[in-house]
Amino acid sequence: MDGNDHAESPVAGLLLAAGGGRRLGGRPKALLPHRGRPLVEHAVRSLREGGCERVHVVLGAAADEVRARAELPGCVLVDNPQWRSGMGSSLRAGLASLTAASIHSAALVTLVDQPGIGPAAVARVLAAYGSPDTLAAASYGGERGHPVLFGARHWAAVAADATGDQGARGYLRSHARDIALVECGDVAQGYDIDTEEDLSHLE
Repeated sequence: MDGNDHAESPVAGLLLAAGGGRRLGGRPKALLPHRGRPLVEHAVRSLREGGCERVHVVLGAAADEVRARAELPGCVLVDNPQWRSGMGSSLRAGLASLTAASIHSAALVTLVDQPGIGPAAVARVLAAYGSPDTLAAASYGGERGHPVLFGARHWAAVAADATGDQGARGYLRSHARDIALVECGDVAQGYDIDTEEDLSHLE
């Protein structure tokens, strides 16, 4: 699938946007300004333009403010009251919301603080979906990064393994041989907005 393919994908986008920006002076990452709008809007747009019609967004820090300030029409907004415990709780909340919505295909997981990942990378990883058994991830110079595509048959085990800030890292390490790596280094940059210095990536 490329960005011009408008056939509905069975894969749902799952955006993890609950972080409180502890190393950014407590500024919630979803609300960081980028090109005049909250960063969460750009992440959702990348998922949609990359081919995910259904998008679930996990909120945590300043969730009410995100709801008030960000324009996220058509998204399913999922509250993670345990967001302070780390990314693992957000991944669990997001996968649970997809299951509750009777989505049985796959989740394409992205992070709100990676504005260098746009629709082209989303579309490439989305194209790796074959069945609910699929495991795929973007790679940058051969190094695994985001987006990550989890077929639904992996969700229960991923959720069971997702603790603290590890997210799905442990599960992905133990299933490295099963992951289809999709090189995206020519169309995206996988940096995170974690520190004050990283804010220079925002426009």
